[in-house]
Amino acid sequence: MTLTQELADALAASKDRIPEDVRAIMADATDRIAGTGLVGGAVKTGDRAPDFTLPGAAGQPVSLSARLAAGPVVLLFYRGAWCPYCNIELRAYQHALGRIADLGASLIAVTPETPDNSLSTVAKHNLAFDVVSDVGQDTIADYGLLFDLPDPLVTVYRDFGIDLPKSNGENAWRLPVAAGYVIAADGTVRLHHVDVDYTKRLDPEDAIRALEALRG
Repeated sequence: MTLTQELADALAASKDRIPEDVRAIMADATDRIAGTGLVGGAVKTGDRAPDFTLPGAAGQPVSLSARLAAGPVVLLFYRGAWCPYCNIELRAYQHALGRIADLGASLIAVTPETPDNSLSTVAKHNLAFDVVSDVGQDTIADYGLLFDLPDPLVTVYRDFGIDLPKSNGENAWRLPVAAGYVIAADGTVRLHHVDVDYTKRLDPEDAIRALEALRG
């Protein structure tokens, strides 16, 4: 099953668990974020990927430019371990990691969560790729992905027991839109997926096709 289908199945199942009025608030928040034009200003295909050096789950520094020196990079931005769609995405990419590596590429996942939370995510899903923490979300902002949660959505998250200031280590209710990139070794973005709908992600199959195209 593809990641796209897994996410669609998870969304369908959630409709039985989340009350209709809450789903309406969440949908309205998505529409409001879309209305800001955020996606149009994000890093996209043809752009040069902003470099970064961020701490990995075990505290080691991970540099995009260093990874690119060895080959292409698949770069993911995800919201946090509390997000079921993010967990599905991370598992799918772990499953595809061997194929990505066979194409000479590496994989980095960026989260606004603290390194301790990232380490828990790596351990929970047995992830063998770099998960890095962008506490303060400067890199997320550099990619044009950062947004503030509308107040009604903050209330919903609090009711769900999601404490973003605690998990992200900053006194703010803000997140990245979920995004995925395939970046060539020269730093040019060859494929991007940026969507305010957090139930939609860059499918590993699409990333792998882009990597295959890089090899000619």
